[in-house]
Amino acid sequence: MARIDLDLAHSYRPNPQKDEDYALLPLKMTFRDGGAYALLGPSGCGKTTLLNIISGLVTPSQGTVKFNGHDVTRQTPQQRNIAQVFQFPVIYDTMTVAENLAFPLKNRGVAPDRIKQRVGVIAEMLEMSHQLDTRAAGLAADAKQKISLGRGLVREDVSAVLFDEPLTVIDPHLKWQLRRKLKQIHHELKLTLIYVTHDQVEALTFAEEVVVMTRGRAVQIGSADQLFERPQHTFVGHFIGSPGMNFLPAAIVPGAPEGADTLGVRPEYVTLAEPRAAGALQAVVTQRQDVGTYWLVTAKSGDSVIRARLSPETTPPAIGDAAWFGVKGTHTCYYKNEELVA
Repeated sequence: MARIDLDLAHSYRPNPQKDEDYALLPLKMTFRDGGAYALLGPSGCGKTTLLNIISGLVTPSQGTVKFNGHDVTRQTPQQRNIAQVFQFPVIYDTMTVAENLAFPLKNRGVAPDRIKQRVGVIAEMLEMSHQLDTRAAGLAADAKQKISLGRGLVREDVSAVLFDEPLTVIDPHLKWQLRRKLKQIHHELKLTLIYVTHDQVEALTFAEEVVVMTRGRAVQIGSADQLFERPQHTFVGHFIGSPGMNFLPAAIVPGAPEGADTLGVRPEYVTLAEPRAAGALQAVVTQRQDVGTYWLVTAKSGDSVIRARLSPETTPPAIGDAAWFGVKGTHTCYYKNEELVA
């Protein structure tokens, strides 16, 4: 296992001049030994490029990659001792489950008794012990991807295991089982795991810390609680949550910090307020949805849209009614040029 230190930037163009020329803008970050991380962001934000730089499939155009303090920037994935699990299963259909799981160990000359023991441990973790003698060709997509996961996890000496959207081909009702299983495996094996996804639920349930990325930038690294409560960038507030954070002009209610141009408040923290109450804003209700566990109310004040998640016991105002919404409180955040104001 390894502590991974990155200090780099990357462009697929020969002479990058502006931000748009970079797949990854300059970044410095550390993945601690034995940690579980997710790289989260929309398609094209740079997360797979970052993963491939860590693995050695891509060499950064600027800067360094270090494993446990040693510069590995020019080393191959084999030299870095990396295991990588891709979006689609990488297995041998003609082999059995056991032979597939044993293959990475055989390639490294591990003793047969140790291979058998290790394959048994990983198969049990993946709940595939009863399928060890089954040919992979006859298995469903989710079982094949479990084998692919197992091939990434079977080596004990691996520096890190990297996952590039490994659950994309899995049926939705099976995804939660595999996420739970990965979390359990991390707890038991204490491997350094880095997981790429565009799905916030996957990221927040799997990882101890999430790296949120947009337009080639890592805009925040933090726990699920930190990302939800104190988004460091408006993109994080927008991307994390369902629905995302409300953003309003800071001047819309008095008392904003000097220089702040935007007020941010989660729908969970917007309340119905008394008319003209301090920190409240009048708006006209345009939509209300009974989601079962809460009411989702959407209202409009001028050009600003406000969404509120209200208790199911609350009687929400009717569509077309004017109501007052409390948007200012201990959970309210303020931003200047998209960055959080302290």
